Amino acid sequence: METDNRQENSTYIRAKKRVDAIKRFYIHTLVICLAILFLIFINYTTYWDYQWFWYPLVAGVLSVIIHGFVVMGNNSDWEERKIREYMDKDNFNS
Repeated sequence: METDNRQENSTYIRAKKRVDAIKRFYIHTLVICLAILFLIFINYTTYWDYQWFWYPLVAGVLSVIIHGFVVMGNNSDWEERKIREYMDKDNFNS
């Protein structure tokens, strides 16, 4: 009974961490979009002949892509397998 409760708690904690990570990703994406729009506006109002906003745009898009890969592409199945392996080994030795 206690093991089921621990497993439910750990599943809940993992799910909560995943939701928080996805939420941070969406906030990061929104902040980058707003910052780039602001920089484009500043560049347009000051001196449009040299479009320097492309540099932060590329860096911002790259950071969003990397952050998205870390959040969405993170497959933690191997972590679960290793944890279960160590737990089974520990239970076998006890």
